[in-house]
Amino acid sequence: MLLKSRAVFSLGLRMCSTHVTTGPVIEPGRPSSDMSEFRKAFAKAKNIAIITGAGVSAESGVPTFRGEHEKWRKWHSQDLASPEAFSRNPSRVWEFYHYRRELVLDKKPSAVHLAIAECEARLKKQGRSVVVITQCQDDLHRQAGSKHVLKIHGSLLETRCMSCGQVTVNKQSPICAALKSKGAPGANVPDAEIPVDKLPRCEERDCHGLLRPNVVFFGETLDSHILTNVEKEMEICDLCLVVGTSSIVYPAAMFGPRVAARGVPVAEFNMNTTPKTEYFIAFLEAEVRPTSICHSERRTQRGT
Repeated sequence: MLLKSRAVFSLGLRMCSTHVTTGPVIEPGRPSSDMSEFRKAFAKAKNIAIITGAGVSAESGVPTFRGEHEKWRKWHSQDLASPEAFSRNPSRVWEFYHYRRELVLDKKPSAVHLAIAECEARLKKQGRSVVVITQCQDDLHRQAGSKHVLKIHGSLLETRCMSCGQVTVNKQSPICAALKSKGAPGANVPDAEIPVDKLPRCEERDCHGLLRPNVVFFGETLDSHILTNVEKEMEICDLCLVVGTSSIVYPAAMFGPRVAARGVPVAEFNMNTTPKTEYFIAFLEAEVRPTSICHSERRTQRGT
């Protein structure tokens, strides 16, 4: 996991940052640990963008599907999460996603999710904004209370019809009768080979088309409407936090560096540095004591 168990995302303790800049991004590879300057940046920020990745949901027990969880049965996740794989074997791909759906339906928001939601609610009362731009495909940010969430890789709990294009929120368990008790990840578990007409089907009148998970498969482009909203948030934010992401999946990997290139403070929260750490002016090794995301801002206001 990118964030250790029981570690809580915080702006209050053991953070790293550097001096606030208004000019070009600082020389790569030199993040500092000046907490007082970061508190000042947080206190002044009016529009905060928080970019989250799989490490945030890993705190809730959701596998990252990288490293030790990279394989499902004998398949790599990237071999299954593609349009070609779905076209060749929709039964196998639906088994994989049914397994993932059942996992996330059973999970609760972690202290990380709750802290981010608390930050949004508190700052809203001050006329300030927080947007969560997440690569996670679960619903844990919203369950925690975050209102302004942009899900750039789609949602496991939504379906899209291959025929009519209808997108629907779907939290049924199981999503269809044929997938009940299917999707076990063991290496020796055989494919269920469910007939295509028994897989999830569209309920729109006169359609009955095959449904697919409303997620962005590898090789697909991001939803243009969501990407436009992300671009707007990147342009207006005056503080950016990059939390629990390996920063290797594009285009999300470049969101933080693009903000930093404008001279905007960017803080990275992770267990290890990433390929993009050198672009940022702050890095936190995310092993912190439980506390609220807003504690830092409140301390700054009190002058402590």
